[in-house]
Amino acid sequence: MKKIFSASILVFSILFVATSCSDDFVETTFYQEKEAAPITSVEELTSFVYGTYGRMRAVSYYGRNFIAYGEVHTDEAYTTGASGRNVAWGNYAFTSLDGDVTNTWRDMYLTVANANVVINTQEAGLTWSESVDSNVIKEKARYLKGQAYAVRAQAFFDLLRLYGQKYSGGNLGVVLPLVYNPTTKMKRATIAETEAQIESDFANALLYMGSNATLQSDKPTVLNPISVKALMSRYYLYKGDYAKVRSYVADIKASGKYEVTPANTLVKSFATNENTNSVFEIAVGTASALSFDSYSNLVNSGGYKNIRVLPAVVSMYNSVTDPRFKLLNARYLDGKYPDKTGAGNIKMVRYEEVLLNGAEAELMGGSAATALEYHNMILQSRGQAPLVSTDINLVKAERTKELLGEGFRYWDLLRWGQTIPYYNTSGTPDPARNKTIPDQKLTFPIPQSETNVAGNLVESNPGYDN
Repeated sequence: MKKIFSASILVFSILFVATSCSDDFVETTFYQEKEAAPITSVEELTSFVYGTYGRMRAVSYYGRNFIAYGEVHTDEAYTTGASGRNVAWGNYAFTSLDGDVTNTWRDMYLTVANANVVINTQEAGLTWSESVDSNVIKEKARYLKGQAYAVRAQAFFDLLRLYGQKYSGGNLGVVLPLVYNPTTKMKRATIAETEAQIESDFANALLYMGSNATLQSDKPTVLNPISVKALMSRYYLYKGDYAKVRSYVADIKASGKYEVTPANTLVKSFATNENTNSVFEIAVGTASALSFDSYSNLVNSGGYKNIRVLPAVVSMYNSVTDPRFKLLNARYLDGKYPDKTGAGNIKMVRYEEVLLNGAEAELMGGSAATALEYHNMILQSRGQAPLVSTDINLVKAERTKELLGEGFRYWDLLRWGQTIPYYNTSGTPDPARNKTIPDQKLTFPIPQSETNVAGNLVESNPGYDN
């Protein structure tokens, strides 16, 4: 695990974090000596939490690549290969030396490393300018740790989906570093062990956050117990634990914190931050904008034009009454990703996704009436006639229409056990190159920079050069 923990060291030499709840996390820098000298204040701990959020917006993570991986090889979009982006992934030509493979692994584990610093900070002895009460300070520190647990759970989940062997025929998950240690070498956990760690981290997130409403921010850029449950609904839907999805979605709806964006403000909502449907966003801001490296620039007709929507998906919309049709321009996602500077917040969880998670879960052993309610909440807010009944195929289609371009479809097709279609860079299907589970190419290679170090314990994924 040399590279993972070498990457962990980099957290302290290049990490930029904030000392307040601003939308831009580039205010104060803690260098490597801060790790050598343990965190001593709530202010420093808060900075590391915001830095952990900041790690997630890297180009190779949620800033661009991870979302793009979820759109290429689907029944809703394909890569044009423009500007040389997504060429290797689009052709299933990834190797263990590929830059995207290596950088995504690195940035996900840097996120984990940052979270580990927060999680393993001792609560006793911390100071805080807002209180001298040790119990108040402890509760605040635990709330901050709860956020770190949630981010680590999400990062392990994302690593599992990309590098784990669930759909490639094996039983290996990913490496699970839980503490900062630049010398320890670790092997990969199994899929079951990885899932157990993800679930433990999510459970700890809720436990550490507790129920103190005074600590909970209403800003979607800061996780709270309800937004953690939204992330959990996504994870458990992927796992197929529909009872948990039903429970979490019911809690989120009952909170009354969010609403489906109405038709007349839908387009505007994608050009603005912190709307009433926003459950969780990663703050960006102009100082941290990814510009031409952003996902927005990748999918916009005024940018790289690298990911394009298939004609069959465009035909699913009522072009007159459905405002979602206005988000498309020449089959590019201009309306959903209008800011090519990449300065807008990354919309990690929208309430609409939560409701669709719930609708699907209710159809899997729950209440058909509740599934219909969730589905119609979206349809009626999109100016469409309500349904008198719904089914799994209608919900799957609604996921395409509502979540198009947001990086979900590839993972949806895999968890449903459906064929992964292949389209060339002109959007022409090539069924001979379709993939079905299990297939070795349905997992990414482990970076060679991770597997070729002396004493390495990390096993490669078969089917790639290492």
